Amino acid sequence: MRGHGFSLKWRLLGFVFASILLAAAALGAAAYRSALRDADATFDLHLQQMAHSLRGGVPLGLGFDGDDSGREGYDLFVQIWGPDGTQMFRSARSALPPRAVLGFSDATVGGRRFRVYSLQTPMQTVQIAQDMDAREARARGLALRATWPMALMAPLLMLVVGWIITRSLAPVERMRRHVAQRADSDLSPLSEQGLPDEVRPLVHELNLLFGRVDSAFKAQKNFVADAAHELRSPLTALKLQAEALRRAADPSTRELAITRLQGGIERAIHLVGQLLVLARQESGEAASAAPIGPVRLDDIVAQCVSAALPHAQARGIDLGVVQADPLQVQGDAAALRVLLGNLVDNAVKYAPEGGHVDVTLAGNGTPVLVVEDNGPGIPEAERERAFDRFYRLADGNSTAEGSGLGLAIVRAIADKHGATVMLDRSERLGGLRVAVRFPPAARATADSRS
Repeated sequence: MRGHGFSLKWRLLGFVFASILLAAAALGAAAYRSALRDADATFDLHLQQMAHSLRGGVPLGLGFDGDDSGREGYDLFVQIWGPDGTQMFRSARSALPPRAVLGFSDATVGGRRFRVYSLQTPMQTVQIAQDMDAREARARGLALRATWPMALMAPLLMLVVGWIITRSLAPVERMRRHVAQRADSDLSPLSEQGLPDEVRPLVHELNLLFGRVDSAFKAQKNFVADAAHELRSPLTALKLQAEALRRAADPSTRELAITRLQGGIERAIHLVGQLLVLARQESGEAASAAPIGPVRLDDIVAQCVSAALPHAQARGIDLGVVQADPLQVQGDAAALRVLLGNLVDNAVKYAPEGGHVDVTLAGNGTPVLVVEDNGPGIPEAERERAFDRFYRLADGNSTAEGSGLGLAIVRAIADKHGATVMLDRSERLGGLRVAVRFPPAARATADSRS
């Protein structure tokens, strides 16, 4: 099942908004508790200061049994005793007990809770109490006022962060719209200007992919055009040979026509096979499907030479291995067999009757595979063009017929393995010398086989 997509923008906004809300809640709770503690300490200090201010006598403006409890702010209750224990002052409707515990204490009288502070001097004892319900209500009011800035800042911060994230992702949205409006055939690189560093590598890799796809499309287009052109001639020849066979009147003429028709069919099969091999190598299908691992080049040499021996013997050609060091490369064994097989087949095909073809594998950390023959060779001016598809020498060996794809296949496989292919004149045999030099990463193996 396909996974559900998600919006990076809304995911970021969700995470950030949730973080802001959690942080605001935590900070608000901390500020609330801190404000409660500060208010409690402030009220205790107020009780203590008022008690000290009453050491000099009865509070002015308050009479004995005066009723001030209904006035705003009068949640305080005061009692004062003389040295002999005589009560000198008591707030109206005071429910405090007629005794004092020096310092701070808590008392519950008639279901009401009080915070009490008592102070004793040589002249009197002062007791002042505060209703805890009123005290806590005031403390909560102060604490809530302390949390208001956080409650107001959280939405504002969320708006700012949302705007910043939206602006930061705007280049990605513009890139999305640009890609959506592109034509199917437009594989030009995307602009990396203005993109964030986290997105630029992705766009860079997309541009590389566009380049590879564009090259593949162009190669496919050229391949189809070349293949259509090259297949037209052998198919036309097959049609003419079939007509000649139909018109043949005597057995000898019919046998000759059948032989020519069979030869044309074999050449067409060979051409189609070469086309398929080249298409796979140039498209990368073979490289992606084949296992890559250590390959013994000396084993490849032995297999390819053995496969080509019957054809070489039929033409009286001396095909042999001059040197085959135990060398190893990382690559695709099947593709390397195709590479060497094409080189050996071309050498046998273009060497004269009774000629020579030699294969050499040597190297010190850098394997070099060499195939030489004593055929006509390739002129220096034509050697680079010899790697083009369907290219044939105009003045080559007239008895040899080929598809013009052998060296193109060799170069495609060599490129996949990081190797280089060089064409030169063989100093020893006088014909063509093809050298495939593998990268230094290749290494020699021990003489023992694994």
